[in-house]
Amino acid sequence: MVKSSLRLLALSAAGSLLLLTSCGGSTPAPGDAAGSGGERQELLLVSYAVTKGAYDRLLPKFIASWKAKTGQELAIKTSYGGSGTQTRAVIDGLDADVVTLALAADVHKLEESGFVDPGWEKEFPNASIITNSAVAFLVRPGNPKRIASWADLTKPGITVVTANPKTSGGARWNFLGLWGSVTQSGGSQQKAETFVSGVYKNVDNLPKDAREASDVFLKRDQGDVLLNYENEAILATRSGVLKDPFVVPELNIRIEGPVAVVDKVVERKGTRKAAEALAAYLFSEEAQAVFAEEGFRPTNPTVWARVKGRFAPVKTFFTVADFGGWPKVNKEFFGDGGLWDRLFANTR
Repeated sequence: MVKSSLRLLALSAAGSLLLLTSCGGSTPAPGDAAGSGGERQELLLVSYAVTKGAYDRLLPKFIASWKAKTGQELAIKTSYGGSGTQTRAVIDGLDADVVTLALAADVHKLEESGFVDPGWEKEFPNASIITNSAVAFLVRPGNPKRIASWADLTKPGITVVTANPKTSGGARWNFLGLWGSVTQSGGSQQKAETFVSGVYKNVDNLPKDAREASDVFLKRDQGDVLLNYENEAILATRSGVLKDPFVVPELNIRIEGPVAVVDKVVERKGTRKAAEALAAYLFSEEAQAVFAEEGFRPTNPTVWARVKGRFAPVKTFFTVADFGGWPKVNKEFFGDGGLWDRLFANTR
């Protein structure tokens, strides 16, 4: 079972922000001229752990495009980690110009803290959601435990790996997937509580974010099944680390990844124009195609029509709206003393 308390897990995760890395060359000195485009600028993109591969490809493309259109030199630094940890870091002073977090709930926290203006969802297409995904089950070669459905996760003798909902957006999606597998198929809340408690009794490890959860399962060979983003399963299969096909339940949660400009920061730094252009670029066909290649389900309809055959069919998606929306979910499911805290305590 989990070897330390939930509080210690959260504190440990909060102290493990990844180092900032520079994209597109060295960081320019403030005030350096950049020809007709004006002074060089530097942006900071703060995102959740599993998006790094996509942004390693996308940011150089945007920097080159911005230079061609405006003549301005631009450097973009990045920071990756668990979505909840990243959100707290921004509130505590990490100067993000743009955030692409694992769930809209974390952007709402930035809004509540005065960093993002109300109405951010309306600033970009598709309610500012740049990618979709689903919960996938990664299993051992040959699937010896015969794990094929949500219900199988409570079988005796099965060890489940999933990240910590207190620090990881992906883990919150996993939790909602588990819960909705019962309530969205006609089950009562009591049945959902019993089922979810049963799953977490089979959890030995709560890594701080989705990427660390992948490492625990794939690199450290812990657990019989990993609950994670579909894109993590796709990348693991493509790289040859995952040998067998993964399972995407046909009843699933639609995972929605938002983007937002951090208004409080860009106003102070004078970077709004470039930050808004970067956020808008993520909806372009070029960017959406890269997201698709990295295993995310694009939200651009044209790109989705081209690539949907690459993804597992899901018969029914349910969404956060089916649980009352993020403000209600944050309070009732993941707030202090909420459903997660109560069920977690009951499984120890």
